[in-house]
Amino acid sequence: RLTMTMSILHRASGAALAVGTLMVVWMLLAAASGEAAFSQFVICVTSLPGQVLLFGWSLALFYHMCNGIRHLFWDTGRGYEIKTAFRSGCAVLIAAAILTTVVWCPLFFG
Repeated sequence: RLTMTMSILHRASGAALAVGTLMVVWMLLAAASGEAAFSQFVICVTSLPGQVLLFGWSLALFYHMCNGIRHLFWDTGRGYEIKTAFRSGCAVLIAAAILTTVVWCPLFFG
C-alpha cells in the first residue's frame, strides 16, 4: 500500500510543482513590472493563504526530489524487495519532512 500511495503522491506532487511554478512566473513578471506590482505580489505571498501555498509547494518539491532519487535506484534494479521498498518509502517521507522543516524553521523562528 505504501508504494502505491507514494506513486500517486509522486504524480500529485509533480502536478503541484507545475502549478506552483506559476507563482514563480508571477513573481518574475511582478519584479519586471515595477515596484507597485512586486509589492502586490509580496502582500499576497506573505498572507496566510500565500504562506500555506508556499509551504505546500516546498513540501511537494522536497517529496518529489527525494522520491525521484528513490526511482533512480529502482532504475538500476535495486530496492524492489518489499521490505526495502517499504523502508525506502519511509525514508523518503522522513527526508521530505526534515528538508521542509530545515527550510521553514528559520522563517518562523528567525
